[in-house]
Amino acid sequence: MSQTISTASNESGRQHHKLTTPLDRFIVTLSLRIGGDSYKEYERFIKFAFVGLLGFMIDAGAVLLLQNTLLPPVNALGEALATNVALTQSIAFFLAVFSNFVWNRLWTYPDSRSHSAKRQLTQFVIVSLIGWGIRTIWIALSYQPFGRMSAKALSSLGADSIPALLDQHKIGTMVALFFGVIAVMFWNFLANRYWTYNDVD
Repeated sequence: MSQTISTASNESGRQHHKLTTPLDRFIVTLSLRIGGDSYKEYERFIKFAFVGLLGFMIDAGAVLLLQNTLLPPVNALGEALATNVALTQSIAFFLAVFSNFVWNRLWTYPDSRSHSAKRQLTQFVIVSLIGWGIRTIWIALSYQPFGRMSAKALSSLGADSIPALLDQHKIGTMVALFFGVIAVMFWNFLANRYWTYNDVD
């Protein structure tokens, strides 16, 4: 996303940075069309979703990179390494959280400045940690079944061998991650909107 950062003052006279992107006009138009008088909440949710999509790309990219370099999901004997899966997705998650906080503070909630950045970061991390806990448990319990289902589906399509980048444990992790991210996105939006950024109208 290309962007520009402008400086504006809020009612208390404090300056704050506002990020603008090429998506802004589209998002505002869509929000006005579907949200009517409540368009601002729709605008925030759509921006939050775009930020979440960027976070997901960072998250998934980090998982793929780590699983194919430092933290493989299986050992040399092909045995599952659940600790590596948990560690990989945790590192990726926190990289995405940092990106999401910066984008949300500057773009989704630029008018939220009555609380300090330190306080908001603390609250954002607490909300994210709860989401991370839910997601970690979900992935740890579901990545192997999803991996087996994916391997069977690929086999039924005539794929005799699955490339190393797409072995069943890695595919299972990515499928579980995808569903986990969707579920946690709603938790994160609602908790952050009504706690971290509760100073916006």
